[in-house]
Amino acid sequence: MSATAPLHHTDTFWQTLKQEAEQVIRQEPLLASFIHACILAHHNFEAALSFILSNKMKDDVMQVLAIREVFDEAYMLEPAIVDAAISDIKAVFDRDPAVHSYLTVLIHFKGFQSIQVHRLAHYLWKRRRTDLALFIQSRNSQVFGVDIHPAAQFGRGVMFDHATGIVVGETTVIEDNVSILQSVTLGGTGNESGDRHPKIRQGVMVGSGAKILGNIEIGRGSKVGAGSVVLSDVPAHVTVVGVPAKIVGRPCCENPCETMDQNVLED
Repeated sequence: MSATAPLHHTDTFWQTLKQEAEQVIRQEPLLASFIHACILAHHNFEAALSFILSNKMKDDVMQVLAIREVFDEAYMLEPAIVDAAISDIKAVFDRDPAVHSYLTVLIHFKGFQSIQVHRLAHYLWKRRRTDLALFIQSRNSQVFGVDIHPAAQFGRGVMFDHATGIVVGETTVIEDNVSILQSVTLGGTGNESGDRHPKIRQGVMVGSGAKILGNIEIGRGSKVGAGSVVLSDVPAHVTVVGVPAKIVGRPCCENPCETMDQNVLED
């Protein structure tokens, strides 16, 4: 690439990450070895991401290099996974007021990391490597406290805030630009088979502890209040609260996922 050629957005993102890493080392020298191993020792974002995630997923039987080879394969054969990871980091950076760098999300936030591990499991599931996909799912649950079936479909710009206790069933669909808080269940209503899990449309925010059960749709730009139990379709651009959940108003913005405003009394 010539010196005057424009950088691909992945390259631009990677340059920003390296600058943030160098700043951390200047401010906190005790983290120098850690930051170098996670970021500065690598030649691009996907190499750093596979290093970080494979070291999280390893166990006494499945060694880090074996898992890293699978991540590297997925990123090479399906570059959209890498693009989605960048969108997920940017989503957290934009939505979480406690976050002041992309690097923080990448190396510290288990919600982000668990989604990226799921993206690998889904990659394997689509290629009928189901046993390995289920192993990755199991490790994801053990390491991060997040249980996502490998078949579940995720869009881009998905944020798991805090993440602990999130459960996502097999036929769930989570579209682009969705925010989900801790202890949320996207599950079925029993032991039925087939398409039996929720469809979460763009712009939705699901509050902590909410349970959304069955093959139902949460309409675009809607908000599900904390602790609610949703058992039927939710129209677009409404706020639902309660057990069972009922419409109580309309969100104050088009995409509640972006503002993360959980005060449903203002809707």
